[in-house]
Amino acid sequence: MSDGPKLVGLMVGRENTFPQPFLDAVNARGESRGVTAEMATLGGAGELEEPRYAVIVDRISHEVPYFRAHLKSAALMGTVVVNDPFWWEADEKFFECTLARKLGVAVPKTVVLPNKEYIPDIDPQASLRNLRFPLDWEGIVGYTGLPAVLKPNTGGGWKDVHVVGSLDELWRAYDTSGQKTMILQEFIDWQDYVRCICIGRQHVLPIRYDPRRPFFERYRVDEPLSPELHEASVAGARTLVDALGYDMDTVEFAVRDGVLYAIDFLNPAPDFDNFSIREDNFGWVLDRMSDLVIAYALGEAEPPWRGEQRWWRFVER
Repeated sequence: MSDGPKLVGLMVGRENTFPQPFLDAVNARGESRGVTAEMATLGGAGELEEPRYAVIVDRISHEVPYFRAHLKSAALMGTVVVNDPFWWEADEKFFECTLARKLGVAVPKTVVLPNKEYIPDIDPQASLRNLRFPLDWEGIVGYTGLPAVLKPNTGGGWKDVHVVGSLDELWRAYDTSGQKTMILQEFIDWQDYVRCICIGRQHVLPIRYDPRRPFFERYRVDEPLSPELHEASVAGARTLVDALGYDMDTVEFAVRDGVLYAIDFLNPAPDFDNFSIREDNFGWVLDRMSDLVIAYALGEAEPPWRGEQRWWRFVER
């Protein structure tokens, strides 16, 4: 990596209100310190090409496989990628539910289900000989209870999420899942709901949230949390993102009878649009995201994965 001016690259998809204000914030705060920011441009890099960017903020590689391949190589060559492309590619909701329970964070009772369909090369007689069949559906719903929530093990945006109230409803929803791996979760009939915006694994902004409302009305910024709920949300979210190593994430808690259940905490490209999170929260995100990437660009902070990846220890030697 060059010792000259440090460049931060931003990668985004279909979002319009975050990119330019973020670039402007980094350029304004970093100008006197030799840090500038731009929309990243990637394409056709060689395997040992000197990285152009000291830091890349990645909000789109989960949808563009080429970007993910490029970012993993860039990380090896010294670029700090937010979020870690290696872990993000491996992470799944069922794993996170297991991790949360081991960390003492409450989650709904969860079962991971075999795929309904497979790629054509899968021979059921040969390739699935280790798969239990038929499944003990009665035992599964006996554990999660009914109603329950059927949703993909990866992905977000409330896509392909079904609330099922009977075995028949579960089977009908499961039959539409195709090649997606699905999880079935206990339905939490919540009295309150909180979404936490998490930056740098330490900064947590909890906001009352209602996923049942239309998209543009979900953030309930006019309904402040009680001090107790605010404190519990921050503590739970910080525990999860610190363990997962996400510098940019949202964590959602459903609150039932005073217990915070982590519902969704695999969202490493969270909603940062000002029209949904509202202006005050948008300013909070810009401040902390720009501070984070400037610190990484100048070597004043180390990404959570550096030193932990096996290959990095060999490269350093």
